[in-house]
Amino acid sequence: MTYNVHSSIGMDGKISPLRIARVIERCAPDVVALQELDSGLTRTALVDQAHVIAHQLEMAYHFHPSFRVEEGGYGNAVLSRLPMRLVKAGPLPSHPKRSFERRGALWVEVEHQGKALQVLATHFGLDRRERICQAEALLGPEWLGHPECRGPVALCGDFNALPRSAAYRCLIRQLKDAQCSLKGCRPRGTFPVRLPLMRIDHLFISPELKVRDIAVPRTALTRLASDHLPLLVTLELP
Repeated sequence: MTYNVHSSIGMDGKISPLRIARVIERCAPDVVALQELDSGLTRTALVDQAHVIAHQLEMAYHFHPSFRVEEGGYGNAVLSRLPMRLVKAGPLPSHPKRSFERRGALWVEVEHQGKALQVLATHFGLDRRERICQAEALLGPEWLGHPECRGPVALCGDFNALPRSAAYRCLIRQLKDAQCSLKGCRPRGTFPVRLPLMRIDHLFISPELKVRDIAVPRTALTRLASDHLPLLVTLELP
């Protein structure tokens, strides 16, 4: 599952990490990639949102602040019910003159029934050229091209990239778009939540992975909890 949680600020303006946890609980995923999490920031009452959400769900987690402000940070997290180890967390290329904020990625390895899955979570920038650089970096030797990145891979997050964009096309040179890999399934948008026509939240997978199901839950709760809808993908490991 990948989900941009908008700092846990809902469409009603209320800050509620517990509401985000309820969305995840109802989807019941084994692994979750979350974007736009606050940790220790004044604007969200100094709460470590990744910790609160993971604790509520009784899931292990790793959080990586893409950038730090005040005494806290803002970034991505991966939560898991499965055994998980952190492989790497670090920055992605950004252009200081054009970038609204620094971007990063988080790489964990999860284990299911003795099989390993490499999971990478990220949130790309708003600038087109920056997104292309970030896609190329993820495909390069520091991330997906790293010797430790062996076997099945799932790359998930908010890429701020529509399917016809250059960054998207760059990524599908090596990976498959999970939403386009299930026969009879029409890809669905996740943003904006009130009229989700834009497909910018993606889950890309390596060729050996099989997609068994896709869901974009659109309920009263998901329409309220964030400005994005979650994307839920059921995968079968080889």
